[in-house]
Amino acid sequence: MNDHDSDLVIGQFLAHGYKLTENKKEADVVLLNTCSVRQHAEDRVFSELGALKKLKSVPPKFAPANLSRGDNHPAEKIIGVIGCMAKNLGKKIIERAPYVDLVIGPNDLSHIYDYVKQIREKRKKIVEIDSAARDKSFYKNLYHRDKKHAYVNISEGCSNFCSYCVVPYVRGLQRSRPAKDILDEIKKLTKDGVSSVTLLGQNVNDFGSKQENINFVELLNLISGIKGIKELSFLTLHPKDIDFRLFDLMAKKKNILKYLHLPIQSGSNRILKLMNRKYTKEKYLKIIKEFHKKIPNGVIATDVIVGFPTETEEDFQDTLDLMNKVKFNFAYIFKYSPRPHTKAQNLSDDIPKEEKQRRHQILLNLQRGISRTKKVRIKIF
Repeated sequence: MNDHDSDLVIGQFLAHGYKLTENKKEADVVLLNTCSVRQHAEDRVFSELGALKKLKSVPPKFAPANLSRGDNHPAEKIIGVIGCMAKNLGKKIIERAPYVDLVIGPNDLSHIYDYVKQIREKRKKIVEIDSAARDKSFYKNLYHRDKKHAYVNISEGCSNFCSYCVVPYVRGLQRSRPAKDILDEIKKLTKDGVSSVTLLGQNVNDFGSKQENINFVELLNLISGIKGIKELSFLTLHPKDIDFRLFDLMAKKKNILKYLHLPIQSGSNRILKLMNRKYTKEKYLKIIKEFHKKIPNGVIATDVIVGFPTETEEDFQDTLDLMNKVKFNFAYIFKYSPRPHTKAQNLSDDIPKEEKQRRHQILLNLQRGISRTKKVRIKIF
C-alpha cells in the first residue's frame, strides 16, 4: 500500500518538472512515507528525521533563484512526513522535530505538490490530516517504478476495527472504488506495457460496489479477462469474508497467481475474540483445507502477532499448533505494541518484552524451518 502511495506522489512531482533522486543532499524535497501499524516503524522515522536535520541547511541543488532568502542564502530543503504516521501523530511530529515543514495524512496526498509549493512561496509549515476521503483523481497514476508491474487500489480504509489496529483511524472506513474506474485504469496500464497487476486494499474481499452490484470475486474475474494481463494478484484478504468461489476462480484462471495472503494473527480463539477478528481457529483451518483442495500447490502466507495483552503460554501454544498444522510458506511475525486510538490500548500490555522476544524467536525458528522445506519460488510484490 505504501509503495503504491509513493508512486502516486512521485508521479505528481515528475509531472511538474521535478526529478527523482536517491541523494538526500541534492534533493529540494525529502519526503518520508510512513507506516503507523507498529511502534517500531514510527521509531525508525524519528531516527531518520534526526539524520535529515543535519541536511536541513544544505542548499538544495535545483532551488529556483526567486525562492532564495538572499543572494547568498538559497531556500532550505523541504522535509515532509506523509502517510499513516502523519495522520496518527499530526502536530506532535513538528513538536518533536521542529525542522519538519510538511505533515499530511494518506487521504491528503493528492494535494501534496500544491502544499510544497505553498511552503516554498509563503514560508509556512503545513499540517493537513483531516480529509475524510481521497480525491478520486489521485488514482490516475503517472509513475510506476516497475514498467511491467503496477499496484492498483480497489478500496481504501478498513471498517473491521481489529482491537490492535490503527488503520481505520488513519485511513478511514472502508470504501470501494467504482469497478468501472478500476477496469479503465488497468486497461490503460496494459496499453502502457504493464502485464502484471497487484490489487490492493486493507481487506480486498470486502470489496463491493452497491451501485454496480459487483463483489470481489466478480471484479477479479473481469480483470483476469483483460487482454494483456499475464499475472494478477491481490493483497490482503480477511478470513471472515472469504468466499470459496474465489478459490474456484483462482484454480480456473491461469493468470491469477496461486498465492493467498491470509493473516491469522493468533491460533487462540480467546485471543482472536479479544482482537475482534470475528473468526475462529477452526474456521481458519477449514478455509485452508478448502484452498488446498482447489489449489493443491497453492502458496499461503500469513501474519502473526505474539504477546497480545493477556496472552498465556497456552494461547501461544495454540498459535504454535496452528502453524505446525498449516505449514505456511511464509509468515510475517510481529511482537505486539500498543497503538493510539485502538481498543487494545486500554488493555494492560502485560507480557514482558523478554517473553515477547522468546515467543517471537520460537515462531521465527519454526517458520524458517518450514519455509526451507517448501522450496517455493514465487515473485510476491
